[in-house]
Amino acid sequence: MPTIGWVFVILALALIVGGLMILRNSANSMHISDEKMDKIRKRKAELEAREKAEDDWK
Repeated sequence: MPTIGWVFVILALALIVGGLMILRNSANSMHISDEKMDKIRKRKAELEAREKAEDDWK
């Protein structure tokens, strides 16, 4: 393979690894307030209860 081919392969690998490193570093930086988490939990519980009621009805 010519030299330019190896350059492209190395560049592509560097971009992939760099992107994965950025994703890993930013994965836990999303802060959700306690109020929002409570809303999310309540909504999830309501949806699960509704689905359970629908499953029991059938």
